[in-house]
Amino acid sequence: MTNIVLLNSETHRSLRIQNKASALHGDNQRFVQVVVTEFPHLVLHYPILFSKDADTGAFYCGAMLGFDEGENLFLDEEKGLESYRPLNLQRMPFYASGGDLAIDLDHPRVNTSKGQPLFTDKGEPTAYLENIKSAFRDLKPGIEMTRQFIATLLRLKLVETIDISLRFDDGATRDLIDLYTINQDVLRDLPDATVVELFRRGYLRLIYLMIASVKQVPVLARKKNDRLLRSSDALTSRLA
Repeated sequence: MTNIVLLNSETHRSLRIQNKASALHGDNQRFVQVVVTEFPHLVLHYPILFSKDADTGAFYCGAMLGFDEGENLFLDEEKGLESYRPLNLQRMPFYASGGDLAIDLDHPRVNTSKGQPLFTDKGEPTAYLENIKSAFRDLKPGIEMTRQFIATLLRLKLVETIDISLRFDDGATRDLIDLYTINQDVLRDLPDATVVELFRRGYLRLIYLMIASVKQVPVLARKKNDRLLRSSDALTSRLA
């Protein structure tokens, strides 16, 4: 359940947010929706792929953080997230409401005793809250930019399915479906004028960042393999 209300410096002055990355607080996501302004940060760590909204069928961009439901292979409960944290994870439990900021009072990060305060004793925003506002300043225009980027790729037929099949050292397998990436064959055959237009709009750079990010799939698979082997070794030790 959610209880989303507009943030108010009087009503919510005592609230605090447990902002550390944690599975308990919602960072245990294998695929997180992202915006194009994040691509330069994401490509260093995650595969950036397309998927479809289960309700609307609309395409969106996402960063792959794991292979199984509820799995974030970059999350360490002691150290937090060991790489760039996507904006959609950073922003929780906040939402945009027009030009205002709203908060989900029922989110597990929200309390009155632990974590980052939102307001000073005088009702002024804290540095933490200013950082949240800054994240939304990046996120809000990024959403529209991402929508236009995807619409352009679909019009040019540059989106194709990518099936990922993995086998791990303990014998486990994973087959990932309903994911999409850039069709490089179509990209190579685009007319020069179209390529120039993609370049001028900044889309060509985004396209190549997505293509480059696919190289993170085997890196992510190694992280998964190491985790499975550690779990297998731990089970063997307990049974010995």
